[in-house]
Amino acid sequence: MVFKVSKVSTTPIDGQKPGTSGLRKKVKVFIQPHYLQNFVQSTFNALTPEKVRGATLVVSGDGRYFSKDAIQIIIKMSAANGVRRVWVGQNGLLSTPAVSAVIRERVGVDGSKATGAFILTASHNPGGPHEDFGIKYNMENGGPAPEAITDKIFENTKTITEYLIAEDLPNIDISTIGVANFSGPEGQFDVEVFDSASDYVKLMKSIFDFELIRKLLSSSKFTFCYDALHGVAGAYAHRIFVEELGAQESSLLNCVPKEDFGGGHPDPNLTYAKELVARMGLGKSDSAVDPPEFGAAADGDADRNMILGKRFFVTPSDSVAIIAANAVNAIPYFSSGLKGVARSMPTSAAIDVVAKNLNLKFFEVPTGWKFFGNLMDAGLCSICGEESFGTGSDHIREKDGIWAVLAWLSILAFKNKENLNGDKLVTVEDIVRQHWAIYGRHYYTRYDYENVDAGAAKDLMAYLVKLQSSLDEINRYCEGGSFRCVKCYQC
Repeated sequence: MVFKVSKVSTTPIDGQKPGTSGLRKKVKVFIQPHYLQNFVQSTFNALTPEKVRGATLVVSGDGRYFSKDAIQIIIKMSAANGVRRVWVGQNGLLSTPAVSAVIRERVGVDGSKATGAFILTASHNPGGPHEDFGIKYNMENGGPAPEAITDKIFENTKTITEYLIAEDLPNIDISTIGVANFSGPEGQFDVEVFDSASDYVKLMKSIFDFELIRKLLSSSKFTFCYDALHGVAGAYAHRIFVEELGAQESSLLNCVPKEDFGGGHPDPNLTYAKELVARMGLGKSDSAVDPPEFGAAADGDADRNMILGKRFFVTPSDSVAIIAANAVNAIPYFSSGLKGVARSMPTSAAIDVVAKNLNLKFFEVPTGWKFFGNLMDAGLCSICGEESFGTGSDHIREKDGIWAVLAWLSILAFKNKENLNGDKLVTVEDIVRQHWAIYGRHYYTRYDYENVDAGAAKDLMAYLVKLQSSLDEINRYCEGGSFRCVKCYQC
């Protein structure tokens, strides 16, 4: 089939400024005429021509409501803008870390490599007709677009007058693996629907000792539970945990991806992962008779994780520190050593102490995974994390929830390698308490404010910034470093 390119007149739409993880709005906003199209065209216009014309792009996401429609729109706009081929995960599903892996690792039958991706997700936000949708662009390194690109996208949204689309291109059957071929004004255009899990599973098997983990999961003394919260992690859970590692099917909770996440909130924390929390013996009634030894949860796009032991919660700040402290011994990928470690500014200093004790390079970065990506691209960081339940390494350029679960299973498998037939396994709680004994315990707290008025929140932050600028006038420090008030000057 030969398609035509249409130029559709449009006008700028307010509020299309990407945040740290793209553009997120209510579905009712995204389905407005031209809204998605304006943002996609503004993104194409922000990229250099070689990143668009003749390029290979990935288009998929966490499967939330409106994703299937958005994929068809982006495919048609890609064709019209001269993209050579689009890769789509089967049923439009690819986790955010899997997209990064596909960009970095996948090679097409013709030798093609992806140069970028549109990821359709609002991460841990709820989904459904009345909830949230989101879109972000990832670059050729597999990581989120840097601020220079997102700023350019935003500027383009304020001046856009037209977008390009191949309106007569038929919708693609994204439920069936295969390749659809078309011709347009600039030559051939292909859409390939591929298995969502294969590339990612292959990468995980190159990082971890799956056989050692399988031995742990096959032990009658070790029990396991994984909750995908009806997010895209469910597309990987059965393949990895059941088929590859031998876990029982009954160990999987809510692993069927749903457009509305089953009506739940796909945020892996003690508040929203209620079923898992109860099963692990951490519910208010603590009714679980014999909780599993290990439990974990994922968010909507599978880049965040929560780690639990039997009646025991591992804070995200402790989790990344413990992974870093044990990685060289427990995870083959890191057997030659760590290049460095990093955390976001709000994350506790637990990993700082590990870095100091192990003589590792250490970095603190602003919130946003792109800043970790900069360190990784420079060869300075191997493992990093955020207190917002994000953990990852330089195997990709996104945080990776399933990777974090496999890292913990690897540590447990290594600690119990000689003890699977013993009287008592080393537990999650044992590992955490041993870590505290060596490195000390760090305390911090996090407060989430949801559905607040955006304008009021910005006003509050502006007020706090103004107060901060006046601190130098209020406080002074003596040469020894101790505090003294400007009113009395007494240390």
